[in-house]
Amino acid sequence: MTKPVYQRVLLKISGEALSGGKGSGLDFEMIGNVCDVIKECLDMGVQVGLVVGGGNFWRGAKNSGGKMERTRADHMGMLATVMNCLAVADVCEQKGIPVRVQTAIEMRAVAEPYIRSRAIRHLEKGRVVIFGAGTGNPYFSTDTAAVLRAAEIGADVILLAKNVDGVYSADPVKDPNAVKYDTISYDDVLAQHLMVMDSTATSLSMDNHIPVLLFALKDPRNIIRALCGEKVGTIVGE
Repeated sequence: MTKPVYQRVLLKISGEALSGGKGSGLDFEMIGNVCDVIKECLDMGVQVGLVVGGGNFWRGAKNSGGKMERTRADHMGMLATVMNCLAVADVCEQKGIPVRVQTAIEMRAVAEPYIRSRAIRHLEKGRVVIFGAGTGNPYFSTDTAAVLRAAEIGADVILLAKNVDGVYSADPVKDPNAVKYDTISYDDVLAQHLMVMDSTATSLSMDNHIPVLLFALKDPRNIIRALCGEKVGTIVGE
Protein backbone atom coordinates (compact mmCIF):
# COMPACT_ATOMS: atom_id res chain seq x y z
CA MET A 1 0.00 0.00 0.00
CA THR A 2 1.29 3.45 -0.93
CA LYS A 3 2.28 5.53 2.07
CA PRO A 4 0.21 8.69 2.64
CA VAL A 5 2.00 12.03 2.65
CA TYR A 6 -0.48 13.55 5.12
CA GLN A 7 -1.30 12.27 8.62
CA ARG A 8 -4.29 14.43 9.58
CA VAL A 9 -6.60 15.87 6.95
CA LEU A 10 -9.75 17.96 6.80
CA LEU A 11 -11.97 16.74 3.99
CA LYS A 12 -14.61 19.20 2.75
CA ILE A 13 -17.42 17.80 0.62
CA SER A 14 -20.06 19.99 -0.96
CA GLY A 15 -23.72 19.24 -0.44
CA GLU A 16 -24.18 19.03 -4.20
CA ALA A 17 -21.57 16.26 -4.36
CA LEU A 18 -23.59 14.24 -1.83
CA SER A 19 -26.59 14.51 -4.13
CA GLY A 20 -24.68 12.56 -6.77
CA GLY A 21 -25.21 15.16 -9.46
CA LYS A 22 -28.96 15.40 -8.92
CA GLY A 23 -28.57 18.83 -7.37
CA SER A 24 -30.76 18.12 -4.37
CA GLY A 25 -31.43 15.34 -1.88
CA LEU A 26 -29.05 12.50 -1.06
CA ASP A 27 -27.46 9.85 -3.26
CA PHE A 28 -26.66 7.00 -0.87
CA GLU A 29 -24.61 5.15 -3.46
CA MET A 30 -22.32 8.19 -3.75
CA ILE A 31 -22.19 8.57 0.03
CA GLY A 32 -21.38 4.87 0.36
CA ASN A 33 -18.51 5.19 -2.12
CA VAL A 34 -17.11 8.17 -0.19
CA CYS A 35 -17.36 6.29 3.11
CA ASP A 36 -15.55 3.28 1.61
CA VAL A 37 -12.68 5.58 0.69
CA ILE A 38 -12.69 7.20 4.14
CA LYS A 39 -12.39 3.70 5.64
CA GLU A 40 -9.32 3.12 3.46
CA CYS A 41 -7.86 6.39 4.75
CA LEU A 42 -8.29 5.21 8.34
CA ASP A 43 -6.72 1.84 7.47
CA MET A 44 -3.70 3.78 6.14
CA GLY A 45 -3.37 5.47 9.54
CA VAL A 46 -4.69 8.86 8.38
CA GLN A 47 -6.84 10.88 10.78
CA VAL A 48 -9.92 12.32 9.04
CA GLY A 49 -12.05 15.31 9.94
CA LEU A 50 -14.99 16.01 7.65
CA VAL A 51 -17.01 19.13 6.88
CA VAL A 52 -20.03 18.86 4.60
CA GLY A 53 -21.96 21.63 2.91
CA GLY A 54 -25.73 21.91 2.80
CA GLY A 55 -26.39 23.13 -0.73
CA ASN A 56 -28.32 19.99 -1.67
CA PHE A 57 -31.04 21.15 0.76
CA TRP A 58 -30.67 24.89 1.35
CA ARG A 59 -28.12 27.57 0.43
CA GLY A 60 -28.90 30.24 2.96
CA ALA A 61 -29.36 33.73 1.54
CA LYS A 62 -28.94 32.48 -2.04
CA ASN A 63 -32.03 30.26 -1.80
CA SER A 64 -34.07 32.82 0.12
CA GLY A 65 -33.84 35.23 -2.79
CA GLY A 66 -33.77 38.24 -0.47
CA LYS A 67 -37.17 37.32 0.97
CA MET A 68 -35.75 36.26 4.35
CA GLU A 69 -33.56 37.97 6.90
CA ARG A 70 -29.99 36.86 6.12
CA THR A 71 -29.18 35.51 9.59
CA ARG A 72 -32.25 33.29 9.69
CA ALA A 73 -31.65 32.05 6.14
CA ASP A 74 -28.07 31.15 7.07
CA HIS A 75 -29.27 29.33 10.20
CA MET A 76 -31.45 27.19 7.93
CA GLY A 77 -28.33 26.44 5.89
CA MET A 78 -26.54 25.30 9.04
CA LEU A 79 -29.40 22.89 9.79
CA ALA A 80 -29.10 21.56 6.23
CA THR A 81 -25.45 20.67 6.87
CA VAL A 82 -26.43 18.77 10.02
CA MET A 83 -28.88 16.63 8.02
CA ASN A 84 -26.01 15.74 5.69
CA CYS A 85 -23.72 15.02 8.66
CA LEU A 86 -26.22 12.57 10.13
CA ALA A 87 -26.67 10.81 6.78
CA VAL A 88 -22.91 10.41 6.27
CA ALA A 89 -22.45 9.28 9.88
CA ASP A 90 -25.14 6.64 9.49
CA VAL A 91 -23.53 5.21 6.35
CA CYS A 92 -20.13 5.26 8.09
CA GLU A 93 -21.53 3.25 11.00
CA GLN A 94 -23.11 0.73 8.64
CA LYS A 95 -19.62 0.15 7.24
CA GLY A 96 -18.02 -0.24 10.68
CA ILE A 97 -16.33 3.17 10.68
CA PRO A 98 -16.13 4.78 14.14
CA VAL A 99 -17.61 8.28 13.78
CA ARG A 100 -18.71 11.25 15.86
CA VAL A 101 -20.79 14.23 14.76
CA GLN A 102 -20.04 17.58 16.38
CA THR A 103 -22.09 20.71 15.70
CA ALA A 104 -21.20 24.38 16.08
CA ILE A 105 -24.77 25.03 17.27
CA GLU A 106 -25.71 22.86 20.22
CA MET A 107 -28.30 20.17 19.53
CA ARG A 108 -27.36 17.59 22.14
CA ALA A 109 -30.17 15.20 21.25
CA VAL A 110 -28.55 14.41 17.90
CA ALA A 111 -24.85 15.31 18.15
CA GLU A 112 -22.01 16.42 20.39
CA PRO A 113 -21.34 20.15 20.72
CA TYR A 114 -18.11 21.14 18.99
CA ILE A 115 -15.24 21.00 21.49
CA ARG A 116 -11.77 21.23 19.99
CA SER A 117 -9.95 19.04 22.52
CA ARG A 118 -12.64 16.36 22.30
CA ALA A 119 -12.50 16.41 18.50
CA ILE A 120 -8.73 15.93 18.56
CA ARG A 121 -9.10 13.06 21.04
CA HIS A 122 -11.59 11.36 18.73
CA LEU A 123 -9.17 11.73 15.81
CA GLU A 124 -6.32 10.28 17.85
CA LYS A 125 -8.51 7.27 18.67
CA GLY A 126 -9.09 6.63 14.97
CA ARG A 127 -12.59 8.06 14.77
CA VAL A 128 -13.87 10.20 11.92
CA VAL A 129 -15.17 13.52 13.22
CA ILE A 130 -17.89 15.17 11.13
CA PHE A 131 -18.25 18.89 11.83
CA GLY A 132 -21.75 20.29 11.26
CA ALA A 133 -23.53 23.65 11.32
CA GLY A 134 -20.64 25.51 9.68
CA THR A 135 -18.93 27.96 12.02
CA GLY A 136 -22.18 28.48 13.92
CA ASN A 137 -22.31 32.05 12.63
CA PRO A 138 -24.24 33.63 9.75
CA TYR A 139 -22.36 35.28 6.87
CA PHE A 140 -19.71 32.52 6.85
CA SER A 141 -19.63 29.68 4.34
CA THR A 142 -18.93 26.02 5.04
CA ASP A 143 -15.65 26.49 3.14
CA THR A 144 -14.66 28.98 5.84
CA ALA A 145 -15.83 26.46 8.45
CA ALA A 146 -13.59 23.83 6.85
CA VAL A 147 -10.53 26.09 7.04
CA LEU A 148 -11.35 27.10 10.61
CA ARG A 149 -11.69 23.48 11.78
CA ALA A 150 -8.54 22.52 9.86
CA ALA A 151 -6.60 25.23 11.70
CA GLU A 152 -8.06 24.25 15.07
CA ILE A 153 -7.30 20.54 14.76
CA GLY A 154 -3.88 21.11 13.18
CA ALA A 155 -4.68 19.44 9.84
CA ASP A 156 -1.83 19.02 7.36
CA VAL A 157 -4.04 19.84 4.37
CA ILE A 158 -7.58 20.70 3.36
CA LEU A 159 -8.96 18.29 0.75
CA LEU A 160 -11.63 20.25 -1.09
CA ALA A 161 -13.83 17.76 -2.97
CA LYS A 162 -16.11 19.58 -5.39
CA ASN A 163 -17.83 19.14 -8.73
CA VAL A 164 -14.85 20.59 -10.64
CA ASP A 165 -11.50 18.85 -11.18
CA GLY A 166 -9.28 21.79 -10.29
CA VAL A 167 -8.75 25.53 -10.41
CA TYR A 168 -9.08 27.17 -13.83
CA SER A 169 -8.18 30.62 -15.12
CA ALA A 170 -11.87 31.06 -16.02
CA ASP A 171 -15.09 29.06 -15.89
CA PRO A 172 -14.28 26.02 -18.11
CA VAL A 173 -17.97 25.58 -18.91
CA LYS A 174 -18.23 29.09 -20.34
CA ASP A 175 -14.68 29.52 -21.66
CA PRO A 176 -13.19 26.65 -23.73
CA ASN A 177 -9.78 28.37 -23.52
CA ALA A 178 -9.70 28.24 -19.70
CA VAL A 179 -6.40 26.88 -18.38
CA LYS A 180 -6.24 24.45 -15.47
CA TYR A 181 -3.55 25.12 -12.85
CA ASP A 182 -1.57 22.34 -11.17
CA THR A 183 -0.51 24.76 -8.43
CA ILE A 184 -1.44 28.34 -7.64
CA SER A 185 -0.71 30.73 -4.78
CA TYR A 186 -3.28 32.11 -2.36
CA ASP A 187 -2.38 35.61 -3.56
CA ASP A 188 -3.12 34.74 -7.19
CA VAL A 189 -6.45 33.15 -6.25
CA LEU A 190 -7.47 36.33 -4.43
CA ALA A 191 -6.08 38.71 -7.08
CA GLN A 192 -7.81 36.89 -9.95
CA HIS A 193 -11.03 36.34 -7.98
CA LEU A 194 -10.92 32.63 -8.76
CA MET A 195 -13.76 30.67 -7.21
CA VAL A 196 -11.77 28.08 -5.27
CA MET A 197 -13.37 29.10 -2.00
CA ASP A 198 -14.82 32.41 -0.91
CA SER A 199 -12.27 35.12 -0.13
CA THR A 200 -12.71 34.75 3.64
CA ALA A 201 -11.85 31.05 3.50
CA THR A 202 -8.89 31.65 1.18
CA SER A 203 -7.48 34.42 3.40
CA LEU A 204 -7.88 32.24 6.49
CA SER A 205 -6.02 29.33 4.89
CA MET A 206 -3.28 31.72 3.73
CA ASP A 207 -2.90 33.29 7.19
CA ASN A 208 -2.60 29.85 8.79
CA HIS A 209 -0.36 28.35 6.07
CA ILE A 210 -2.71 25.45 5.34
CA PRO A 211 -2.48 24.13 1.76
CA VAL A 212 -5.75 23.46 -0.05
CA LEU A 213 -6.04 20.65 -2.58
CA LEU A 214 -9.09 21.00 -4.82
CA PHE A 215 -10.21 18.02 -6.91
CA ALA A 216 -13.34 16.39 -8.32
CA LEU A 217 -15.32 14.01 -6.13
CA LYS A 218 -16.84 12.37 -9.21
CA ASP A 219 -14.29 9.61 -8.60
CA PRO A 220 -14.08 9.27 -4.78
CA ARG A 221 -10.75 7.47 -5.14
CA ASN A 222 -9.26 10.86 -5.91
CA ILE A 223 -9.23 11.26 -2.11
CA ILE A 224 -6.75 8.36 -1.82
CA ARG A 225 -4.71 9.68 -4.74
CA ALA A 226 -4.53 13.10 -3.10
CA LEU A 227 -3.47 11.57 0.22
CA CYS A 228 -0.66 9.67 -1.45
CA GLY A 229 0.73 12.73 -3.21
CA GLU A 230 -0.40 11.89 -6.74
CA LYS A 231 -1.08 14.76 -9.12
CA VAL A 232 -4.81 15.26 -8.87
CA GLY A 233 -6.63 18.58 -9.04
CA THR A 234 -4.94 21.83 -8.01
CA ILE A 235 -2.88 22.70 -4.95
CA VAL A 236 -3.39 26.20 -3.55
CA GLY A 237 -0.49 27.18 -1.31
CA GLU A 238 2.33 29.62 -0.68
